[in-house]
Amino acid sequence: MSPRRNRPKGGENPTEPRSGTAGDRFGLQSTEWWQGEEWSVRRVAGANAAGKRYRCPGCDQEIPSGVPHLVAWSEYGGVDDRRHWHKACWNAKDRRTSKVQRSRNAPRY
Repeated sequence: MSPRRNRPKGGENPTEPRSGTAGDRFGLQSTEWWQGEEWSVRRVAGANAAGKRYRCPGCDQEIPSGVPHLVAWSEYGGVDDRRHWHKACWNAKDRRTSKVQRSRNAPRY
């Protein structure tokens, strides 16, 4: 008796729609609406984030290498418009205020 096959002979699952990128198939990339634009959001695992440091636009803090985070870009932007965010900062982007630097005695209006 031969062993049972776990996959169809064609190597594909015919019920699963085929997508254009590998990130879509594994649920690593999604699309969200923010500020009236469509944004692509891709999750970056800590092992894949080795070697570079990025600055999060949400909190203006550095994302060290090896830390899992998100990469977000506008659908109409180019490669230079990609920004690396902490996951918590991306989730709180609507609750944050503008990053206006004021002196200690300046009025808050």
